[in-house]
Amino acid sequence: MLQHLEQDPTWMLTLVTALVAALGAVAVHVAGRAVLRRMTRHSIVLTAMLRDTERAGALLLPLLAMQVVWGAAPDDMAYIRVVRHVNGLLLLAAATWFAIRAISGLAEGVISRHPIYIEDNLQARRIATQTRVLARSGMVVILIAGIAMALMTFPGARQLGASLLASAGVLGIIGGLAAKPVFSNLIAGLQLALAQPIRLDDVLIVNGEWGKVEEITGTYVVLKIWDERRLIVPLTWFIENPFQNWTRTGSEIIGTLFMYVDYLCPVEPIRAEAQRLAEAAAEWDRRVFNLQVTDVTDRAVQLRVIVSSRDAGRNFDLRCKLREGLLAFLAREYPQNLPQFRIPALPAPP
Repeated sequence: MLQHLEQDPTWMLTLVTALVAALGAVAVHVAGRAVLRRMTRHSIVLTAMLRDTERAGALLLPLLAMQVVWGAAPDDMAYIRVVRHVNGLLLLAAATWFAIRAISGLAEGVISRHPIYIEDNLQARRIATQTRVLARSGMVVILIAGIAMALMTFPGARQLGASLLASAGVLGIIGGLAAKPVFSNLIAGLQLALAQPIRLDDVLIVNGEWGKVEEITGTYVVLKIWDERRLIVPLTWFIENPFQNWTRTGSEIIGTLFMYVDYLCPVEPIRAEAQRLAEAAAEWDRRVFNLQVTDVTDRAVQLRVIVSSRDAGRNFDLRCKLREGLLAFLAREYPQNLPQFRIPALPAPP
């Protein structure tokens, strides 16, 4: 090929033209981004998209300019078809990258406009969940479409590329058993985004584990357990299995704690002390409080205290405070009325 560059002046002219076109495209990219950055500085979404597509755009425009030059070159030039094919593949890769980054920037911009790290974040979590899941599903579709179009440029792989492209467009048609888990999770992700049985930062009980939804990807959900472990659950699991969502319509929750005392223990002083402890705790939201005798056994009386808080974490701390306070109160005021095991006295010997 180097010999043709030296011997064929048309090749040299075309190469120089392609390089000049690429440099011109770089200059247009730099100038265009400066103008767009100034025009979109007041829009969080457009600024995020512009930032995320900077590198992909810097590669896409020069490749596009060079492809125009290669396409205008004479068909009888040596190796011109190979050069066109290679540049076309690079152009497809850059366009796919650009589209994926544009969707990612759009998602980040929308989420930035609705931060979830606030007190009343139900609406923000709903938007963040829909945005992340739909964005990742869209990126998967674009990636499959890009690979399919690249394969279709090869005559031998054109049929495979057409099949992949058709699968990406339909989404519900599964090409084979090997692709079933991928498409099942993709469809489950769309269902979760639209129906929203779970959202980011929701408090869930999954298989007996308590945790918050930390991340929702295109194939699985990351649940952050209270002890810093991470539970990875496939998206399809949430469609096919029941689970508890403690923050489905709000974060407020009512918690329960149980205590056991002797039959002779007076209930009213314990109720008053529990009320005092709840009122002194910052975790109580002053919606619900009650203490009742809920059961009696052959050895003790069961007392149930219910208290409400703004979220599950505060409620757990509140119940611990009440439990500790009531234990100290009973040990101090009624130590003789803690649960006892009575053995009847034996009759005196004759």
